[in-house]
Amino acid sequence: MADKLRVAVVFGGRSSEHAISCVTAGGVLEALDRSRYEVVPVGITAEGAFVLEDDEPAKFSLDPQRMPAVADNGTRILWPDSASSREVSVRLATGEVRSLGEVDIVFPILHGRFGEDGTIQGMLELIGMPYVGAGLLASALGMDKHFTKTVLQQAGLAVAPWVAFTPAQWRDDEELWRRRVRGLGLPVFVKPARAGSSVGITRVSSWSGLDDALKTAFAEDGTVLVEQAVVGREIECGVLSGRDGGAPRVSLPGEIVVSGREFYDYEAKYLDDSAARLVCPAELGEGELLELQRLAAAAFEAVGCSGLARVDFFFTGSEFVVNEVNTMPGFTPISMFPKCWLASGMTYPELLDELIALGLAADR
Repeated sequence: MADKLRVAVVFGGRSSEHAISCVTAGGVLEALDRSRYEVVPVGITAEGAFVLEDDEPAKFSLDPQRMPAVADNGTRILWPDSASSREVSVRLATGEVRSLGEVDIVFPILHGRFGEDGTIQGMLELIGMPYVGAGLLASALGMDKHFTKTVLQQAGLAVAPWVAFTPAQWRDDEELWRRRVRGLGLPVFVKPARAGSSVGITRVSSWSGLDDALKTAFAEDGTVLVEQAVVGREIECGVLSGRDGGAPRVSLPGEIVVSGREFYDYEAKYLDDSAARLVCPAELGEGELLELQRLAAAAFEAVGCSGLARVDFFFTGSEFVVNEVNTMPGFTPISMFPKCWLASGMTYPELLDELIALGLAADR
């Protein structure tokens, strides 16, 4: 049998989605076929230290009472200092340096800023290390909701009306920005431009709640969006790059059915099992399904994605409105992205195999 591929699974990170990244990594660590892959688990602490983590998937399981985290164990991952080598080493807490061997590909299971936003992608490209997922530009675009919507709108795709501004712009002409926000009508969603997992998002149904919502969003990022609420079903599709330059492949869609909450917030996603159901495949007519898949592929290409993405829509009954393009979606076995591909005939381990193959073939 040929030598195993050595895969560095990178997770954790400095963003507010640190714990969710750990949960996602737990699913990936458990499912990677150890007869095909040698796995190097690399954790990033909340302070940004790269450490050699334990290869124990159960350590990173989802527990609402005690969310997992990468602790600083004193080790430090030493990446290659140039593109001439792919050898990765670890400096142990004792000071001893030990080689971990040449890494064939990095699987960056990072959500949020300082990982999903092009930062680690840029680092890996500088040292010539292949990796899974979107490149630097698409990662940065997909992380920033304002620029994602700008690009999608330019590509002719329907998005919800919005305004975006910084604290300085708000202070300079608060009356102007309040007028623009009120022009969207109620209700609105107030969102940090660069955050995921619904962190920092507030649904505002009365203008009296706007200021508190802005404060919550600005705590996450220096740019905030206020977006017109769209009434419709929440439908999502998984997208994979085509092989050998082929067209993107789009999964069957899934639907999020929320009960007892105003929207699909952080608690509904991760902490309250009764708050939402993920229905896959979603019930759509044949023509609706084909149109949804066409739009998902168009959004994937408009943002310049590669590898994988999850494209989220609101379906009003007559129109699909793109909500978001997520370049590193949640990846536990029960997350929407793998569930959609399972419904489309691809198992979770097969999906990981495909993503690694796409990463190795990517032309960076």
